Amino acid sequence: MKTLATLSLLVCALLFTSCDETKKVIDVAGSVQLTGNYTVSALDGKKLANTTNPTFTLSAIDNSFRGTTGCNSVFGNYTLDLSTINFGDLAVSERFCAEKEIMKTERDFLNALNNTGSYALENNVLTLYSKTDRSVLLSARKDTKNKE
Repeated sequence: MKTLATLSLLVCALLFTSCDETKKVIDVAGSVQLTGNYTVSALDGKKLANTTNPTFTLSAIDNSFRGTTGCNSVFGNYTLDLSTINFGDLAVSERFCAEKEIMKTERDFLNALNNTGSYALENNVLTLYSKTDRSVLLSARKDTKNKE
């Protein structure tokens, strides 16, 4: 009986360890898939018509996030957990841009990043969803040029 209990405990430990390793592999694969340069095409479901749309780069090597809001630079880190994504504390330069539309786009872009809970990447379009109601916060097209 003692051997059976020990064997059961060992099997359970092995299962839990392998599940954790599988999750890590999935998270790394998701991060690698996200790696690249993006140009924001819509915020809160509204297409952007600016010539200075926000852009950003995601890097799987260190889970870093770098970009521009159209006016200011922004950088920080992101974390993945299966299909959820979280942008940590983001640092933003503090340059003032006189054009109201650019400043509004910047605010909307930063709010979208701060409120993101999950994501989807399909046909080179990254969609970020709200952590509260899964509404679309941001759509960005992945740059497929210069792939090596």
